[in-house]
Amino acid sequence: MDNSILKKRLNTFKTEGGRLKRVSDDLLIDFLRAYEQWPGSAAEFFRDVSISKQQFAVLMKKAKRLCREGHHPESGEFKEIKVEALIGGPVGSPCGIELAWDGAKVIRFREVDQLVDFLKKVA
Repeated sequence: MDNSILKKRLNTFKTEGGRLKRVSDDLLIDFLRAYEQWPGSAAEFFRDVSISKQQFAVLMKKAKRLCREGHHPESGEFKEIKVEALIGGPVGSPCGIELAWDGAKVIRFREVDQLVDFLKKVA
């Protein structure tokens, strides 16, 4: 995230006196991620986003606590990932296991069961 955007988002939580109040969890996580990617010093970072040293420390503490407790707004809900089966795929499709046999031969197996059966027959 660009620091100018982060600065604007932080400014929405500033009071007239310049204090940060009720900063949202997603902003805290974005703040932590932006700092992790920052190549310079911490002082340069908090000056760039227009906050004080004390505000930086408080925001970091809250953001790290959120991460420790497992709050990751960017991950959202659990999403199932469907993997297409490799069985019966076209020739040249990726295989799961390659076995170098006798140094010169390569045998490819699409499933672990096929490898186990092969090894049982060979033994």
